[in-house]
Amino acid sequence: MCRSIKTLREPYASDVTGEDVHAAALQYVRKISGFRSPSARNAEAFERAVAAVAAATEALLEDLELRRPPRSRPRS
Repeated sequence: MCRSIKTLREPYASDVTGEDVHAAALQYVRKISGFRSPSARNAEAFERAVAAVAAATEALLEDLELRRPPRSRPRS
């Protein structure tokens, strides 16, 4: 399920932005709701769900304890 959602924690991702978290939340809500674009009457519930999933994702990423510190990746 949700194969297009990327892993957002180190060491799989670095410099995760709020935009990355929102995109993942949007993909998740689209998948579970079955709506790519909700109707006007469902738009508010859809956006609330995206915001809640994004907030939960950010909290999870902040609270995760990694076994080792993140690696520094050389920039190309």
